[in-house]
Amino acid sequence: MTAQTDTPDTVTAVYKVSGMSCGHCEGAVSAEISELPGVGSVKAVASTGEVTVVSAAPLDEAAVRAAVDEAGFELVGRV
Repeated sequence: MTAQTDTPDTVTAVYKVSGMSCGHCEGAVSAEISELPGVGSVKAVASTGEVTVVSAAPLDEAAVRAAVDEAGFELVGRV
């Protein structure tokens, strides 16, 4: 099941990321995903491994995976 909330102006998607263990990890993942075109906000939570992304349009999962990889973590998939 995909946790996704669409409004007229934004799309919210939740991703599961493995390997995050602290605030620095959250910041690294958030910074990389924030660089993707159309991303408005990113909230990473190390304790749950969940990353909530609000964007102007649905994001390409391969682009999200590449951003998470660049931060040094692994994208498990969408929640």
